[in-house]
Parts: sequence; structure tokens; C-alpha cells
Amino acid sequence: MPSKPLRIATVNVNGIRAAYRKGMGAWLDARDVDILALQEVRASTEDLQGLLGPEWDVVHDPATAKGRAGVAIASRHPRAEIHRVELGAADFDSAGRWLEADYEVDGTVVTVVSAYVHSGEAGTEKQDAKYTFLDAMEARLPRLTAHSAYAVVMGDLNVGHRKLDIRNWKGNVKKAGFLPEERAYFDRILGAEDDPRYNDGAGLGWVDVGRKAAGEVDGPYTWWSWRGQAFDNDTGWRIDYQLASPELAATVKNYAVDRAAAYDERWSDHSPVVVDYAL
Repeated sequence: MPSKPLRIATVNVNGIRAAYRKGMGAWLDARDVDILALQEVRASTEDLQGLLGPEWDVVHDPATAKGRAGVAIASRHPRAEIHRVELGAADFDSAGRWLEADYEVDGTVVTVVSAYVHSGEAGTEKQDAKYTFLDAMEARLPRLTAHSAYAVVMGDLNVGHRKLDIRNWKGNVKKAGFLPEERAYFDRILGAEDDPRYNDGAGLGWVDVGRKAAGEVDGPYTWWSWRGQAFDNDTGWRIDYQLASPELAATVKNYAVDRAAAYDERWSDHSPVVVDYAL
């Protein structure tokens, strides 16, 4: 009898303590997740472990500045190894933004990365920091696939790759998150959309699982502003990804964005991205 698929989820919790107060725990209890990547944890490791419970193996990389950023991975599978990789030059602070860990799943080692790319701000030092991080991320990706055939980089990557990924793309072409220079990184990772092998072996060969599953449609979006009617009108951005190595992508059985049923049921401004992998 075949084992059940490995269910991997990622979500920017926008502060895990606040997310739990608003209902995150009920979602997690019902979703049967095996490995969970979190971004913007904004809490101590003790707080994080206490909220998730003792059944989860938790690794956490907090940001240098207390109450900011922070990435974590929680798993129900044995952890084989953890790599807290510092991206970029020695003087670049990447704490709380990139965390790697290996997990053994039915005899197969799966490498998981929880990533939180800077939001940036066009024409400022914040944008410079974002490009420094994206440069380091691009350089790291080939090393990941050399390390493990089964690898997934997931999280809030804060870039909409294509027009399909942002409802109001025309109004954002000069803003951080949809700048041509940012989108070019994803062209190099996944291939440009006019490349016949886009998202199927082009670029560095990684696969955008969400776009592969959804096809050439708007969204499905993963982030909506708290302000105005953005959520109700589905005026969102698809900036939360699971980027899988080709071998792991070939095992995908299901992809879902767990969008809340109503505005007042949201526990983060992001929705979880959940993928089933049949290893």
C-alpha cells in the first residue's frame, strides 16, 4: 500500500502570535501538514515551539532586530541536518530570511528552504538590499540541487514574476515587487515566459509549482492588502511560492492556496500555499 503524499505548506504568518490569536491553529490542526515553512515569525523560538506544540520539530532563524522578519521550518519528520546559511557578503545581514534543513521521508532526503525576500522600495537602500539578497539566492540555487535532487525553496519571495501574478500590474510596473529588474531574476531561475522551455527546464531549471499547476490564468493570488476592498475584490499578488527542483516537481499531486472564506476569517495578509508531493 503506497504511503500518503508528503504535504508541505508555506505561509507568511505576519507575526505568529497574532496569527494564532486569529485562528491559525485551527487551520493547521485541520490541514494534516507534514512540513511547514513560516516567514515573518516575529517571536522567540520558545514562543514558536509553544504555539505549535511538542509534536513538531522546530528550527528557527530569528532576525537580528527583535520583532522583525524571522523564518522557521516545523516538521513531523526526523530532521537529518540543518544549515543556517548566511547569504551574500560577510557585511550583509541575512538573518531571519533564509533557513535550510534536510528531512528524511521514507528513506528519501528532502531539502527544504524557508525564504523571506525583502519587500524593497524602488530607488532606495531597501531596494539595494533586496537585490543583494536576490543575487545571493540566485547563486545558492545551483548548490541546493547539487546537494539534493529533492529540494524546495518556498516562502514570501516578494516578487510577482509575470503579469498573471498581479491583478493591478499596470499600476505597479515602477514599484517594488514588480520591477523589471526583480522579475529578471525569476526569468533566470525559471525561464522567461517567451522561452519554449519556461518553467520546464529553462533558466536554472527550477519549477514554479503554483504556475505549473494553475496554468495560464490570473493568480491564484496569495497576498492581499488589509486596506480597502482588496481581498473582497481579489485584487491580490501571487508572491508566495514553492520552487521545486525538477525531480521533486515531477512528484507533485496537488497544489492549493488556502484562501480564507471571508475577510474577517483571515489570520494573516498572506494565505498558505500547500503542495502534496508523492515521493
